[in-house]
Amino acid sequence: MSVKKRKYPFRVVMSVGLASVLAFLSGCGASEQAASTNQVTSGKAEEKKQGITVPVKDYTFDTAGNMFAYAEFELSGEPMVEALGLNLDVLDPAKVDQPSVFDYTAGIESYEYSEEAMYEVVEKSGLGLHMVHAPEVKRLAQQAGKKENETLAHRFVEFADAVGYAPEEITRNMYPTFIEYSKADPHYIQPVDTGKFADGENGTYIPKYQVDFASLRWDRAKMDKTLTPAAYGATFLKQALWAGDFLGGTHKKDTDEELEAKTSTDDKDPNIRLGVSSVDGMQGMILAEQMWNKTSYIRDNLFYNPQTKKLEKATGAAYDPKKKLVYLPHAILVAENGEKEYVNAQSLEVKDARSLLKDQWLMLWPAAEYFGMTDQRAANTNTNPAFRAVYDGKPFPAAPKQNTDNLTDNDVVSNDPYSVNRDIMLQVFKNIEAMHWNEKEGIFVDEHDGQKAGKHMDMFDAGYTLEALRIFQRAVDGLPVGYASGDDAKGLDTQEGKAALAMIKKQADFILANMIDEQGLVANGWTIGEGKDKEEPTLLAQTGAIRGLTAAFLATKEEKYREAARKIYAAMDQTMWDAEAKAYKTSGDKYEYDAFTAGAVSGAFRMAIASLHNIATDKEKLPALERKTIISRYVDFYNQVIDGPALDQGMQASEFWDTGDFYKEGDKSGNTDNDNVPQIQAGHGQHGIAPVLLSVEVKKEGK
Repeated sequence: MSVKKRKYPFRVVMSVGLASVLAFLSGCGASEQAASTNQVTSGKAEEKKQGITVPVKDYTFDTAGNMFAYAEFELSGEPMVEALGLNLDVLDPAKVDQPSVFDYTAGIESYEYSEEAMYEVVEKSGLGLHMVHAPEVKRLAQQAGKKENETLAHRFVEFADAVGYAPEEITRNMYPTFIEYSKADPHYIQPVDTGKFADGENGTYIPKYQVDFASLRWDRAKMDKTLTPAAYGATFLKQALWAGDFLGGTHKKDTDEELEAKTSTDDKDPNIRLGVSSVDGMQGMILAEQMWNKTSYIRDNLFYNPQTKKLEKATGAAYDPKKKLVYLPHAILVAENGEKEYVNAQSLEVKDARSLLKDQWLMLWPAAEYFGMTDQRAANTNTNPAFRAVYDGKPFPAAPKQNTDNLTDNDVVSNDPYSVNRDIMLQVFKNIEAMHWNEKEGIFVDEHDGQKAGKHMDMFDAGYTLEALRIFQRAVDGLPVGYASGDDAKGLDTQEGKAALAMIKKQADFILANMIDEQGLVANGWTIGEGKDKEEPTLLAQTGAIRGLTAAFLATKEEKYREAARKIYAAMDQTMWDAEAKAYKTSGDKYEYDAFTAGAVSGAFRMAIASLHNIATDKEKLPALERKTIISRYVDFYNQVIDGPALDQGMQASEFWDTGDFYKEGDKSGNTDNDNVPQIQAGHGQHGIAPVLLSVEVKKEGK
């Protein structure tokens, strides 16, 4: 694990008492060279093509698409440039495009856009059910004989102590959620409080909204109050990836210096605290609390029995889909309880009982990531000691010994994070295998109605299912996941891991044998008995195939999958990239981007940069896979499609200091870093808009 000193533009200090800790619950040195050579070095405001516009098509916030995209943005950010050799200490949001445009775009913009959007969903907007009503918070409150809001507040104080964070610095008027809705309007419903809270650095100031989230709510009347596995699963994925980053090390309490955890008891030293820093550790603890409660709620409330047509509890290791199916349905409608401050569900109603493959892989992936954090199996010697310290009983309960030994017939039902999440992970995996895997054809089908499976395979979802299965295989076999999911280690060779690998190989082989056309592109899908989809290949299908085949290569080390992914990438680049538009055509001659497409493009770039680029042993050197070319595409795409050519254009709706848009007294521009992304209060609406992704279309003049 790399150890780096983290930089914070501001250190927020709140001179308030413990009473305000309750108020947060209110519902109202080394080498400085660039990560690669011969990179683009021009600034973001330069080279803007006249006649190219990227207007917003739709302001609807799609939770699943956004959180999926930002997961890919995160992985295509700091972890990627660090793996390429960049010293992360040289990155500074105030130094735009330094040390290179690529380093800044990936290490600052892609990475920080990802983090802030997650906080918008799970701490600021109100887009879901309040943590006060979360199942484990309720259980702890009952055990302590206290009110739920008081219990949650004291949990936050406990977290602050565990990470060496001052309780009085906890953000006020947070709206922490334990399960999130599917869609919403991301415009703010009142003026954002940009008044001065405190002086910052170099003539900047800290705005009040940064320490008090009260002015950052979204309109509850415009929320689609539906629980969809893809939406709360993709949010879960974001939480798991960031919590793994934040809690993957320890730090010195007195200096905040990050340390690599040596043992699971390092934090017994009074000067060593959990988390890679006090600030990140605190955020990691909040995310961990949300994930524990999220998984508990999902396991106990959101699985569906199509025979009884009722929601029931998942059973995990004991579950046998051959006896009866119990799975996560596509849509459950929430009737809220009418509370304004601490919103809870009054009732749940299944509106769409189908099992959709997209829902299932977007639950399996994060459950596997979270499993890698919480894994306490005695046989697994690869779990990061820092994670073991978090889940050793304080601040989170440890798993019963019966659930962490090599046996399954002695398992007990438990509410600890490891056991709850394991139940979900195993049941979702078994359902993918039983409901979506067609063994005879060797494909994953899109849907199952609870009685029978469908006949169509979607290339994008099948491809990403391979990546979800890769992470699952690593997690269940005790191999590193998260940012270290490419690392080699000795695994446990479980039956579940072997089954996952078998499906990965067979689906990948099917793609190679049946899905690639004479241009080298993959078809959008396949229908059993009919063959390939006849529509023109889409960008989404290509990126899904690239992601899936690269996953197959990483999981099996079989070169044929890497070579196939390379050729698909080259064909996509040759037939779909438009140098004038600086974007890929998404379908035919259209350039229509939603969050899923943007995230998939980010993932394909990362696969190309990390695994598919030309190396000395490649028999054929493909021009599109020269790293310099891939990086150029990466920069152009983010510059044109994500940031956009004008303040009211591009997918990224807004930003603030994490990506360089600092607040300065007397500056009313709403864009202090002079890029094409406005500050949150300044763009797209009367009161501004959250820093999230919007759907756009790239347009050429006269078309």
